[in-house]
Amino acid sequence: MSSPSAVRVPHKRKTKMKHFVQQKVEVFRAGEPVSSVLMWGVNHSINDLSQVPVPVMLLPDDFRASTKVKVNHHLFNKENLPGQFKFKEYCPQVFRNLRERFGIEDQDFQVSMARSPPLKEGTCEGMLLASYDHTLVVKEISSEEVAEMHNILSEYHQVTHTLRTDASGISSVNVIVTNRHVVTCHGSTLLPQFLAMYRVTVESEDTYLLVMRNTFSHRLHVHRKYDLKGSLVSREATFKEKVKELPTYKDIDFMNNMQKIYVCDEEKESFMDKLNRDIEFMVRMRIMDYSLLLGIHDVERAEREEEEMEMESSDSEEEHDESSQSVLPGSTSPEGIAGYMNSFKPMGPGEFDPYVDVYAIESAIGAPRREVYFMGLIDVLTQYDTKKKAAHAAKAVKHGAGAEISTVHPEQYAKRFREFITNIFA
Repeated sequence: MSSPSAVRVPHKRKTKMKHFVQQKVEVFRAGEPVSSVLMWGVNHSINDLSQVPVPVMLLPDDFRASTKVKVNHHLFNKENLPGQFKFKEYCPQVFRNLRERFGIEDQDFQVSMARSPPLKEGTCEGMLLASYDHTLVVKEISSEEVAEMHNILSEYHQVTHTLRTDASGISSVNVIVTNRHVVTCHGSTLLPQFLAMYRVTVESEDTYLLVMRNTFSHRLHVHRKYDLKGSLVSREATFKEKVKELPTYKDIDFMNNMQKIYVCDEEKESFMDKLNRDIEFMVRMRIMDYSLLLGIHDVERAEREEEEMEMESSDSEEEHDESSQSVLPGSTSPEGIAGYMNSFKPMGPGEFDPYVDVYAIESAIGAPRREVYFMGLIDVLTQYDTKKKAAHAAKAVKHGAGAEISTVHPEQYAKRFREFITNIFA
């Protein structure tokens, strides 16, 4: 029997040390700080905009407005974000209105841009990114192109003001919405669908970024691609370009390949109506050197590729067949702009949703090949200024006054471009 004065020492349990395994994440700060700040900025911008009422109408000041955020000694998420950076958004109310006109909700835009890191596209000189769901394209532009964007934005989506005096003699501002292009066309245009414009500053270096809807499909693979200007001088893909996995062919290649676009008369008429309106707009804005970007999806080739993939994976993934049917090929998530996929109906080769793939046209019944065409105008921020006039003079001397050079004044460029594009149809 123990002594009453004895003190019982409680038994100390041995606890096993827990080793937490940190989840592996893609760290892209070192290589892509601009991308990480862009994602942060889009989140910040959309969250701020959600607190601001949508204006009844846009005012001239909205086309000159901008918002800026400067962050110093940033400690949160420092694996991905630099310690100091600046983010600037141009004309936030105007672009919010444009996104609405083009049928893109701000929350969907936010998910597409900021849920996962954007993907690098191509090997062009400037930065070219695609949103993770492939619905949006982010293109690096110059400060001069930012200025050109401001020059055309008020016409691309314009409001005018007139001063009116009512019967009592009291003056008031009467705002007439004329939105000559996007609104007049009800968003039906081949021009790039401009959705946002930003400036990202990291380590005192400015990067200007323009966000647009992807001309190509978010899910249908493009098998052949052309950049067409309607010019035949130096308009052939180089050997270096042609050996790429998806080369960008040009006007001479298009003619040499005997390529044609096979669509029904109704689709051709609708396309040319849009093109003619867009060309008139660009002539009015003194814009030239633009291109028609054409992507061709070969349905039969896509069917063969899908069959081959199914045969290769049938043994190893047989138990997952049932669950995989609810996710579209090429889709990483049911969220984002491509999140319209709530019908759970799988799409096959050649099938697309016209509300997302707005530049898509199916080939006509009875066409030589079953194809889907993606056609949109690109590079529309070049105005015919003194530099372009000098370039035109230099090329005219080199190739002759009658040569089909690309650098010509807007009226001549538009006429030649329209004629060339009219003839690409069978």
